[in-house]
Formats: sequence, structure tokens, C-alpha cells
Amino acid sequence: MHGLNKAGNRKLVKLLNKEEVLQQVIQHGQMSRADIAKRTQLSRPCVSALVEEMIHEGLLQEVGMGDSKGGRKPILLEYNYQAFVIAGAIFEGTSLDMTIADLKGEFLARYRKKLAQPADGEAVIADLAHGLEHLLKESGMARERLLGIGVGLQGVTQRGSGTVSFSPSTGWMGSPIQQTIEARLGVPVIIDNDVNLMTLGEYVRGVGVGHSHVVYMYVGTGIGSGVILDGQFYRGSRDAAGEIGFMLIGPDHKRRDSASGVFESHYSVPGILQRAKGVLSDLQEGSSVIQELNRHARAGSLEARNLLDEVYRHWAYGIANIASVVNPELLILSGEMVHIDDEGVKRIADWLTEWVPEVPILKKAVLGEQAGLIGAVHSVLESFPSMSLLHKVKEE
Repeated sequence: MHGLNKAGNRKLVKLLNKEEVLQQVIQHGQMSRADIAKRTQLSRPCVSALVEEMIHEGLLQEVGMGDSKGGRKPILLEYNYQAFVIAGAIFEGTSLDMTIADLKGEFLARYRKKLAQPADGEAVIADLAHGLEHLLKESGMARERLLGIGVGLQGVTQRGSGTVSFSPSTGWMGSPIQQTIEARLGVPVIIDNDVNLMTLGEYVRGVGVGHSHVVYMYVGTGIGSGVILDGQFYRGSRDAAGEIGFMLIGPDHKRRDSASGVFESHYSVPGILQRAKGVLSDLQEGSSVIQELNRHARAGSLEARNLLDEVYRHWAYGIANIASVVNPELLILSGEMVHIDDEGVKRIADWLTEWVPEVPILKKAVLGEQAGLIGAVHSVLESFPSMSLLHKVKEE
């Protein structure tokens, strides 16, 4: 028994040493074996043996010769970012968008499907399974190389329990949706609110880079936001922070139905379309309602101009409420809000200057539909540190 413990300890030490080597290469990019030994303070023979194993496992690869420091040119190593892949999916009510990415978060393939309406929870999971098979085939990656999938869902997602506590449109309320998807797909699943993942995407790859206090405001089929304070997501006591669609902003304070809040009932895309029926009789499917209202306003429609003024003003009310409570450095306008013209953004900023003492920087999102997928992939990357990768290799 004592001998088994010693063997187990040796394996653990070896695994920890491999993790340290991997971390150094990930952090510093291309490195020689000598540089790795110097930074890890492991002996050169130990590093050479570990590196050979990790090359065989596919985690490291040789990429050419480095500069000489007086002797032979060293062989450089780098992390093989395509050793494993990660999938991401965003369910945004009317469509399912998916990707498969390498360990840098670079997309290798995309899949998109328009969903039947009204959306059915079981059908969405079947579409997820089909989409994942399509992505694996298109990218040429074996399923064994898939670490997991991040899935963005509408409603209040409980990451701890893997449930959705509020999502009337899918029938998932209170059900163990994370475990259900894992059982169907056969891979680890991380669920989160779709807007939270869009927020994460813009924060790590978009206009949020370099900022620590960020609110991402999204207007689509609903209205929501993601909140990052001091570089960390703020989720609230029951993961419902950012559900700004339920703010009491609108001409009346009665909820029209159980699925929508007051603010989003009136000023989400469906709410605006309902109010714009008399103005936009010729709106094509997939067109931006804000762009079309602007076009009609420029053509002289007083009705369109008044509706735009009303929409912008009420969106500004929402931003003012957020700014008063959270005091973000940056507020990202996303979804339908990216179609606000420069004059409209200035009007909103001017109103905020009148209403609140500290006005956040206003910037439009730049990643478009990719934001949520980038966030979904990044959420899995965050949960799979190098030790987990090494265990995954060992299992195979």
C-alpha cells in the first residue's frame, strides 16, 4: 500500500510539472527547452522528457529554430492550440447559432439554423446535437478532442444548479437543462444567459477590451444587459442581475404577458414594430426597424421622427437608471441599438448629461452576431485550465 502511494505521488508530481511547463509555453509563446528549464527551475533532462511526452500527446509542437546565444540554435516549442476544440452555441429565440473553435478561441467552422416558432425546448436540443455533429465533421476534429460546449440561453440561468429559472418560451423553467443537454451531447456543458455571453465576447475581444466597469445593453426580441464590475461578472444573488427588460419604463406599467417585462414590451424590436405599424408598412423581414425609421424620418415623415425620438428617449431612461446604480465606465450599445446614427447617439448622451452626474462612455458593439459565440467559447476556456487538459490527455 505504501508503494502504491509513492507511485501515486510520483504521478502527481509529474502531472504538476507538466502543467507548469504548459503554462510557461502558453504564457510566453515560443520557447526553447532551455528557457523552459530556466523558468520552471526543473532540470534540463526532466524538461526534455516532459516535452517529448507532450509532443507525443499533441499538446506541444516544434516550430523551428530560435536565435543562437553562443552555441547551437535552439529548437523552439509552442502550444498546439488545435490539440483540442471547444464548441459554442447561442439560442436567441428565433435562431440557433453555433461554432467550433480551437484553444485560442479562433473559429474553425460555423453553423446556423432558423428555428420553428414557437420554439420548443426538445427540438432545440435536437438541433444542438445535429449542429454539433455538423461542426465536428466540417472541422475534421474527432469527438474525443472536444472539451465541452458553452450554451447561451434566454431567461434567468442558474449556473450552479444547471437550470433555467425563467424562460417561458421554451418550457425549461426549473428543469435540469444543463444535465439534459450533457446527456444528449455527451460532452461537458456550461450554460449562461445569452446576453451575458455576448457581454463576455465584447469584453474579451471587442470594444470592452481595456475596461474594468462595463455594462452591455442588448435590444432584440427582448431587452437585457450584462454587468462587469472590477473585471468580474456581477450576477446578483439568484443570477438575475441585468434583467433590465423588467424596468418600469414605458407608457403604462402593466405587463402585457408573463414572458415580457414592461420596458421590453414597449421598446424591444417586437414592441417597436408594433408601434411602427402605421409608419413601416413596407418593412422587409430581417431589416432593421431603426434604420427604416431613420430612412422615413429623413424622407420627411413626422410620425417616424416622433417614434424615433420616443424610442431613443426611453432607451436613454434605461441607460440613466443603469448609470445611477452601477456607474459603469463604458456602456456598450448592442443588438438593434447598433443602428442608431451618430446624431441619435449624441442625443442620448446629451440627455444623460442632463439627468445623471456621471455619464458612461457610449460605444456601439463591434462583434455583431459573433459576440455571443466568442463569449460561449471563452466561458469553456475559462473552465478548462491546463491541468484539466492534461487529465483529458491522460484519459485518452
